[in-house]
Amino acid sequence: MIFADPPYFLSNGTFTCQNGKRVSVKKGEWDLSNGLLDSLKFHLAWIKACKRVLKPQGTIWVSGTYHSIYQCGYALQSNKFHILNDIAWFKPNASPNLSCRYFTASHETLIWAIKDKKYRHTYNYELMKNGLWQGDFIKKRGFQMRSVWAITTPKQAEKKHGKHPTQKPVELLKRIILASTNKGETVLDPFSGSSTTGLVTFFYGRDFIGIDTSKEYLDLSIKRFEDIKEKVPTST
Repeated sequence: MIFADPPYFLSNGTFTCQNGKRVSVKKGEWDLSNGLLDSLKFHLAWIKACKRVLKPQGTIWVSGTYHSIYQCGYALQSNKFHILNDIAWFKPNASPNLSCRYFTASHETLIWAIKDKKYRHTYNYELMKNGLWQGDFIKKRGFQMRSVWAITTPKQAEKKHGKHPTQKPVELLKRIILASTNKGETVLDPFSGSSTTGLVTFFYGRDFIGIDTSKEYLDLSIKRFEDIKEKVPTST
């Protein structure tokens, strides 16, 4: 399985609210856009590379906001992926909109797709239906998991060694990984950042391959892995 959180290309000089303060949305040079066509070429290229290494029954999850997710969906279909679901990740604690000219952005979209629909993909239905998903007021135990998930942004404890500007919460990756993989399988994250995907994968007995271009965040990932080693359960 692949989980990908590619650049959203929204570091365009605008501002957002963080901890009650106005801050620039510039996340790094990697998040700057060179225009619509260049962004699309980028998404087509990395998704093509992912398809090359994914097993026929393998699935891919792609995360994004409206800045990127529609291009990613087009790129997936252009590379002959079959879309299984789109998930609305609702953030109950999303930052307010400072301009007061738009609806407050309070969700991201996740696309789940399979490489080849002739094959049977992994979906751990019973766990999703009957598992205890703490903090998600939408999910009712004993009922099917729906395509809207209420999960807060990363907790403070998840950022104690530092944080990545687009860091995903542990609970989000936990649900994705437990839904669509089994123990002993391999998860690839081609934009691993501070490696939340890797931590959850490791914790639940899967193998992990993470790729990132930033030494800063790879070093942060090492600190987070060292911190979790003593907490890994002997059985899950």
